[in-house]
Amino acid sequence: MHEVSLVESLFDAIDDAIGAHPRDAARAVTVRIGELAGVEVFLFETAFVGVAPERGYPHARLTVENEPASWVCSLCGAAAPSTEPSACERCEGPLKLATGAGIVLTRVELEVR
Repeated sequence: MHEVSLVESLFDAIDDAIGAHPRDAARAVTVRIGELAGVEVFLFETAFVGVAPERGYPHARLTVENEPASWVCSLCGAAAPSTEPSACERCEGPLKLATGAGIVLTRVELEVR
């Protein structure tokens, strides 16, 4: 289950984001997971619940935002439909994935003490 390693990496990023604030002050964590990221959201959420206390984040709650995949033409820059297209409808140019392949930490909320 690679979701556990992804959650471990997420907590490394949270450590960097909160700096000198105490870990137990983290109350909410928001993550955007791309449709094509290869992540099982349920397993990611389950791993978060298990790993959070071990990493010193006993009160942190996870919110996952789903990011749909989108493509853009490498030649003309036109946006492509959200389904997996094979070529640009405007110029027949090659398409590249623009969004939907990553995992991004978007927010960490801390309790002010």
